[in-house]
Amino acid sequence: MGIAILALGLVLIVEGLVYALAPSLVEDLLAALRQMSLETRRLVGLAALAMGVALVWVAANLGVLG
Repeated sequence: MGIAILALGLVLIVEGLVYALAPSLVEDLLAALRQMSLETRRLVGLAALAMGVALVWVAANLGVLG
């Protein structure tokens, strides 16, 4: 449970930094997403999911997760 809370906290930190440091970039990214097809957005989401799983796996194998 502690790892899930840590992960959520890290996500919120990164999201908050993006909005605090580059709010106009968020608007540009949203405009770019609107121009993508649903299939492309789905593939981008799946790629991000796969990268996240891979990073968690690497962290676990390095002993970061306990």
